[in-house]
Amino acid sequence: MEEPILNEHNKQEYPPMHTAEHVLNQTMVRMFGCPRSRNAHIERKKSKCDYLLDVEPTAEQVAEVERRVNEVLAAGMPVTVEFMPRDEAAGIVDLSKLPADASETLRIVRVGDYDACACIGAHVENTSEVGRFKIASHSYENGVWRVRFKLEE
Repeated sequence: MEEPILNEHNKQEYPPMHTAEHVLNQTMVRMFGCPRSRNAHIERKKSKCDYLLDVEPTAEQVAEVERRVNEVLAAGMPVTVEFMPRDEAAGIVDLSKLPADASETLRIVRVGDYDACACIGAHVENTSEVGRFKIASHSYENGVWRVRFKLEE
């Protein structure tokens, strides 16, 4: 197979944190039926994601998000990459956040059977490499829940 030509990636993520973001996104989709984060800032020490929610999550729901993310990370799921045409990917992942100039061949990152996402970033090979996910703080304003998180060894 010919090596696909992909769009340039303009930043370097910390692979464990970026992988944790994928798991957090899927956990939010499953728990709240919301879209993946509409805005994310992923850094080595602390990251944040914004989710569109009708109501602020309760303390119990916040604790459950953290518990579920850690359960997935501890499961030791493989993180794999595959390339596929955009029309095939559309049946598997949400392409609404794809840039207008995205290539016809997309890079799909899978976290076991838990998550699949079109992504050009760096990831670990197995969720067991990520560490422990910890919600550091969160806030809710105008229908946006902002969650700040970090990883602990």
